[in-house]
Amino acid sequence: MGPHKPIAGREFYRQVYALLADASPLAGDCGELCHKACCTLESPESRQLGIYLLPGEETMFTGHEDWLVWEEQRAEHYDFPSSWHGPVFFVHCTSTCPRPQRPMQCRTFPLAPHYLPGGTLTLIWETMPLPYVCPLVKDKWPLRQDFILALGRAWQLLTQEPLIRDLVQWDSRHRYRQGDPVQIVLVIPEVGA
Repeated sequence: MGPHKPIAGREFYRQVYALLADASPLAGDCGELCHKACCTLESPESRQLGIYLLPGEETMFTGHEDWLVWEEQRAEHYDFPSSWHGPVFFVHCTSTCPRPQRPMQCRTFPLAPHYLPGGTLTLIWETMPLPYVCPLVKDKWPLRQDFILALGRAWQLLTQEPLIRDLVQWDSRHRYRQGDPVQIVLVIPEVGA
């Protein structure tokens, strides 16, 4: 997927997933607030929804999960950093997933990694327009501190992978160009700090 072999393979993602194994934004299932809006495919339009896996994350899946539909796309044909080349994997959910197997982007929601102009990595409330209403994002529900800290540790590790770091920087610049206001939830210390 890039000019180098990603360090983010199965063992790398096992470590990251383990950090988030018990992490949840709320004490209960947040999907009960919205009837699992982010996992529900009720209309033809919503069936087009999905997420991109992070570089190397496809190694965590067989490609034959009955709750996912896979699309292999070319990074060059979509809005990705210039360092990304070759296949990227877009997955659509066909039903709610087994929680331990959720892709990273699902584990992170409703927060997103974001670089400040000086290069400081933070977690912010997701700013991406959503085709559904997430009460956590809309009302800025107080999130569990252990969830926030676990996400911070996970993104601290993930951004050590150059392609993932490039994506987070790319998304951050996009927010600034769009004038999206960011609400910082956590400033993530540099590795070794």
